[in-house]
Amino acid sequence: MTATQDTTQLTTELATELATELTVRPAARPGARRPAPGSTGSTSATVSTGSTRALLTCAVLSTPVFGIVSLTQAFTREGFDLLRHPLSMLSTGDLGWLQIGNFWITAVLTVAGAIGLRRVMRGTPGGTWAPRLLLVEGAGLAAAGVFTMDPGDGFPAGTPLGAPAGMSWHAMLHMASGSVAFTALIAACFVLGRHFARAGRAWHAVASRLGGLALLLGNGWAMSGGRAGSLTLCVGVLVAMAWVSVVAAAKRADLGRR
Repeated sequence: MTATQDTTQLTTELATELATELTVRPAARPGARRPAPGSTGSTSATVSTGSTRALLTCAVLSTPVFGIVSLTQAFTREGFDLLRHPLSMLSTGDLGWLQIGNFWITAVLTVAGAIGLRRVMRGTPGGTWAPRLLLVEGAGLAAAGVFTMDPGDGFPAGTPLGAPAGMSWHAMLHMASGSVAFTALIAACFVLGRHFARAGRAWHAVASRLGGLALLLGNGWAMSGGRAGSLTLCVGVLVAMAWVSVVAAAKRADLGRR
């Protein structure tokens, strides 16, 4: 798709949202006439629902895309050891562009999914902050793709064993970007826990909080230098991301039943 087509699609999407607001809001006023079936208002609402489903699908896909691309590399790239090397280190070496692209694509899917969740959660407990935090996570993932880690501890193949003597500026920015993304994702999981608790969905509330806790503990263990910390971080990230994808899938299914 060309840049012109992207711009045209974005303009159309914004115009559709504006048309929906202009047609739906007046209908809610007392005495206002409801749009007849097949009218512009009905069509706009249908388009808006369809675009929201597409945005939620992006959130559903974000975890499998990131997980499959990352783990495939982790088990196939020479010298990579998930017990010692974080997934971010896959951004280094000749094939580093694969993980860089993975970060960017996942960031786009996450941001799109956050917009979709904002639409379906509007007016509910956590409906403001959960999508905002996921937007921050997406921005952090994008930045993590721009600023790469340094090679080290035997990866890429041929790199001396042990931690690098120093850390480059882009590696420090990568660490900062990752910290922002992880913190936002952890917070989003706990906000979703509140959302489901207020809705009376106890098991969903527990699962949301467990997802956030898994990443909190996994990241904390990795940052403390714990044994196999890169593995615990990997598990925590994928668990938390997977739960957001599950939530998006559930909201998408609810939207389809309306």
